[in-house]
Parts: sequence; C-alpha cells; structure tokens
Amino acid sequence: MLLCDIGNTSYHFYDLQNDYKKDVACFDPSSVKEDVYYICVHPTLKKRLRSLSNWHDLEERIDRTNYYDTMGVDRIVACEAVQNGVIVDAGSAVTVDVVRDGIFAGGFIYPGIRAFQGAYASISKNLDLELRFDTDLRKLPKSTHDALAYGFLSPLLKEIDSYDMDIFITGGDAKIIQKYLPHAKRDDLLLFRGMLLLVGKQL
Repeated sequence: MLLCDIGNTSYHFYDLQNDYKKDVACFDPSSVKEDVYYICVHPTLKKRLRSLSNWHDLEERIDRTNYYDTMGVDRIVACEAVQNGVIVDAGSAVTVDVVRDGIFAGGFIYPGIRAFQGAYASISKNLDLELRFDTDLRKLPKSTHDALAYGFLSPLLKEIDSYDMDIFITGGDAKIIQKYLPHAKRDDLLLFRGMLLLVGKQL
C-alpha cells in the first residue's frame, strides 16, 4: 500500500517506511501497480486518476460537515490527524488550523515566505530582499532586513501562540517556523498520519 499527497508540482509518496517525491510533469501514475490511497489538489490529475482502479481518492471518506465547503483537502486531512492542537502547515501559503476534541474550530491562511518576499518587492526595489531568519523578535527592528522578517514572523507567531495549545508544524518551511517556536512539534508525516486514519490504520 502506498499513500500519496498530490500537489500542483509533485506526487509525494509514503510507503509506511520512506517518503519520496515524483515530478507531476513527467511521472506516469499508471506505472504504479499497487494500491495507492491519495489526496489531490490538482483538478486535471484528479480527473485522470479516477480512471485508474488501484488509485483510491481519500477525499471521498471525509465527513465534510465538520469543515467549510471550500477548505482544501490537505488542510482537512492534517486536521484529521490531531485531536487537540494548532496545526501550522508552512508551504507556499502558511495555513493555521485549530482542532479541539477532534473537531475543527477554525483557521486562517497567511502568505508563505516567498509570497511575502514578492509582496515586499512589488512595493519598492529597496525591499526586494531575501528574508533572513536570525532576527531577534524581542526587539523592534533597526534595519530593513530585520524589519521585513519581523513583519512576516511577529504577527504570525503571536497568533499561533495565543491559542495556548500544543502546536504541530509541517510543510516545506517548517524548520524556519519551528526555530521561533521551539516548544512546537515538527511532524513531516502529519498529512500521512491523517490519511492513514482515513484508510483505517494508524501510523
């Protein structure tokens, strides 16, 4: 059995021991012969996968009455993996979701690091700088580099901490966020844990 989280650029597989990625542009899903349980945010690929009998869409097993209609399946599956806590998925966007007693309580979407950098650059060429993550958030910034990083991090981290719950961090930029939230748990397999619960097994 394989689990697969399909995004806009890659198939992210997990075989219950190792995880690995395949490029959406060149990977042929029909080359996989074993059963694959997947979630997918790519509409064209999702349509194609319906024709493959060994690919099983886990979105069909989700009780969406606990979530809002347009909520992404990846966020939902991460919430399914947590009984109580704040889930931070730090990718192209940063999503923050709160789960209490197994019920989704709400959440918000924040621009990711590259999106923030692009927004700053669109304001002024003087702000077209790469965000640095050695800024001391206990002090008001006195440099442009620190001011940009502070503007990205400070409101986000204060909001995450305000719920006074366990924090679970996942996603490509999880390491950066965790640097400022050392009490948080980084879990790179969080989505797969939620997927396994939907399959009926526990990681």
